[in-house]
Amino acid sequence: MPTLLEQRDGLVKEARAIAERAKSDGRALTTAELNQINENVARAKSLDDQERAAAVSDSVFRELMSIGSDGKHNAQPSEKSATLGEHFVKHAAAQLLSFKNRPGASIAVPEWKAAGDTQLTGDGPYGPALTTIDTSVTRGYRRQPVVADLCGSGTLSGQSITYFVEGAREGGFTTVAEGGKKPQLHYLYSTVTESISKIAGFIKLSDEMIDDLAFLVSEINSRLLYDLAIFEEAQILNGDGTAPNLRGILQRSGIQTEAGTGAGDNLDAIFRAATKVQTATGMAADGVVIHPDDYQVFRLMKDGNQQYYGGGPFTGAYGNGGGVPIEPSVWGLPTVVTAAIAAKTVLVGNFRQASTVYRKGGVTVSSTNSNVDDFENNIVTVRAEERLGLAVRVPAAFVKITLT
Repeated sequence: MPTLLEQRDGLVKEARAIAERAKSDGRALTTAELNQINENVARAKSLDDQERAAAVSDSVFRELMSIGSDGKHNAQPSEKSATLGEHFVKHAAAQLLSFKNRPGASIAVPEWKAAGDTQLTGDGPYGPALTTIDTSVTRGYRRQPVVADLCGSGTLSGQSITYFVEGAREGGFTTVAEGGKKPQLHYLYSTVTESISKIAGFIKLSDEMIDDLAFLVSEINSRLLYDLAIFEEAQILNGDGTAPNLRGILQRSGIQTEAGTGAGDNLDAIFRAATKVQTATGMAADGVVIHPDDYQVFRLMKDGNQQYYGGGPFTGAYGNGGGVPIEPSVWGLPTVVTAAIAAKTVLVGNFRQASTVYRKGGVTVSSTNSNVDDFENNIVTVRAEERLGLAVRVPAAFVKITLT
């Protein structure tokens, strides 16, 4: 017996075949064909409604079965969720809807570990909305956080991470005559201990917004999780190390420096910095971090013939190629254009090997209606937080460039 979804797909496929047959014949749809297509669409929608109702019933059943005689949950859903918002709603949907107008209710779900800004309203994969509200929100300024992606990644179970930073080397290899004394090499290391930091924040939503579970997923994914990542990016680059802040890469002792001497030399300074990374550490630079204003200057530079160095708005340099990306890499290195780094400052380094972002667990989302006067005002507070640390094992693998 075909499932509801299989029946729905069959009806849609049949309707499309009718339309495509008429199109290939170069003619309009007949009345009979239009009626058949409309009938298939109506039946497909009806099957969709049945499938959603079955999904809601199954969700409620599983929620009831997970509650023991003491009223506590015996188990949590085991399926992996694609996003943090889906993870939270999957674990908390029934409780969210049940504690409406009941004071002192709080929800905490397990940490989420990952396996667009979509607006959803009405029926969805989490069941029908209990109220119809306008969930179209004008989004504020957004930029894509990617600095953490350049770094190595790791996990930890404690509250801190201890690692070794290699310093100067004493002695060295040399040629030795037969029976001659061999030279000793002594590698100097310093021990560094980094404490993990907690990044947290919360938003407040009305009961009406909470009722629309699909909207709640969108708010967690599009706002809360995004802004968390934006702040994380700033900490990885610029954190001053004063508890509870991380000590960012730019605030580490031992990183190298370079300076551009003018507009024509600033691009050369980035290349010189990449060379410094390799000569000082033997590692190859694998990333550049630059402010949008500075990148714009580089991107719009022209030669004496008014040709863009990086290719024009429609074609590559001197008309070659079919266009270039709006943010091509600098000197072939992966380039992160972000306002998290100060203007006139560029960071070049070997991010993957020389630094590691350690995360303890995943991102945690909790909610309550008992914060301050939330219950009186029909408000629910939703909080997101994470714990992470940053290790920079080879500070000399990073070069801070000052542009002129």
